[in-house]
Amino acid sequence: MEIIRFTAAIITTILFIYLGFYSFYLFIFSVAGKLFPVKAPAQSTKLTKFVIYICSYKEDAIILNSAASATTLDYPKDLFHICVIADSLQPETIAELREMPLQVLEVVFESSTKSKALHKAIENTVDGFDAAIVFDIDNVAAPDFLYQINNYLQAGNKVVQGHRVAKNTNTSVAVLDAISEEVNNHIFRKSQRVFNLSAAIIGSGMALDYKVFTEVMMRIDAVGGFDKEMGLLLTNDRIGVAYADEALIYDEKVSNKDVFKKQRRRWLSAQFNLLKKYGSSGFSALFKGKFDYLNEVYQLSVLPRVLMLGLMPLMLIVAVLTPGIGPDWHLWLVATICCYAGILIAIPVSFYNKDFFGALIRIPVIFLTMLLLLFKLKGANKKFIHTPHTQSVK
Repeated sequence: MEIIRFTAAIITTILFIYLGFYSFYLFIFSVAGKLFPVKAPAQSTKLTKFVIYICSYKEDAIILNSAASATTLDYPKDLFHICVIADSLQPETIAELREMPLQVLEVVFESSTKSKALHKAIENTVDGFDAAIVFDIDNVAAPDFLYQINNYLQAGNKVVQGHRVAKNTNTSVAVLDAISEEVNNHIFRKSQRVFNLSAAIIGSGMALDYKVFTEVMMRIDAVGGFDKEMGLLLTNDRIGVAYADEALIYDEKVSNKDVFKKQRRRWLSAQFNLLKKYGSSGFSALFKGKFDYLNEVYQLSVLPRVLMLGLMPLMLIVAVLTPGIGPDWHLWLVATICCYAGILIAIPVSFYNKDFFGALIRIPVIFLTMLLLLFKLKGANKKFIHTPHTQSVK
């Protein structure tokens, strides 16, 4: 009996260290992001010459809308060039794209990935660009997006992540996805800059000095999670990532639960595969003073927040029911409060409406879905899993 109690105490202590530390991490960064605003750079008179890569896999109607929107950005037309990487598009779509003022690069891969598409795009880009921007097929940038990004680049930043916001909130799943995006923006991007740490790269709406972009992309061959690997490589090279909160780019949120499930399975698989690949290097980074890189590695080790919302109160109940085994329930209570407070503080006030409260009833189902996905990750990162979109337009 004593062996069982001792083993249980060890397990719950390890869980508390893992879950509790992350709860405090969420709380500290969430509060810091509200208390200490990061000053945006001044408006620059010097302009950057951009190449904008739009990664397009199938979704013919979507690319026609997003490509057309990109051509209308409020920026000197001779200072930005659009390259649509056309993978598995219909001939009619290709023909319509070629009528627009942009470059159409047709690609064919035995197994499509975003990194392969960008490698091919780099090979077919002429010299002379100062920075590269990556858009997803459904992205629609705000008219002043390039000007906002330009201010950060001209201020000396080599890499800038734009502020990705929801294009749609048409279902409860989409509402929760939109909220998740904004929580990420606050805690893992905006608030990171308060501590002079790198903002997390999302995978679209980011801009990089062109030389930095080409060098880092040629080192990436990830099937999924190329953005996470990019963040790891950049911070390991001591290249920080800025966050342009004012540079808005609208992104379609997942509105279907089955699509949500497939997307999250791909994300989780990519995350844990990268943790397996880079995790051990995080320890050596500590002794080399690479705290930015260590922070990136740590973020690979954390669970999705929806799992935290379920696991923290569950562990609190377990602690209450098993006094004397592992950390006291009061410690679990404090950690649970920090977890929930950190997430709630990070949610923009505009989301606290009837749609938000209506979407809350979906959280238990999503929690169970995500929990089950942890046991179904095998093979998810060996083949590209496409996330379908609709024709919603901002």
